[in-house]
Amino acid sequence: MRKFLSLLALGVTLAAGAAQAAEPAMAAAPAAAPSATAPTVEKTPQQSKMATCNKDAEGKKGDERKAFMKNCLSAKPEAAATPQATQQNKMKTCNADAVGKKGEERKAFMSECLKK
Repeated sequence: MRKFLSLLALGVTLAAGAAQAAEPAMAAAPAAAPSATAPTVEKTPQQSKMATCNKDAEGKKGDERKAFMKNCLSAKPEAAATPQATQQNKMKTCNADAVGKKGEERKAFMSECLKK
């Protein structure tokens, strides 16, 4: 029994060595494969903002660049650009214009006004 186990261990070791020697490129491939198949991570809004500000700051140096980057990175996006804010503004404007109208007349007016 002892001889059998020794021969089995020797056979497994030789088979593994032969397989590794026959394909040396395969040994390096697993290390490179994860980076090649790794999903790309999208930039966060802050990273996108940094890239944009950095691109706009080309040609500026020293304190001028520092001041520009500080101002650019601290700038807030416009809140009115969101669709919900635009829809809310439309509602306010149409409601103000519909003063005095009632029933079907108001309903038709509001429908037409909100489509614009």
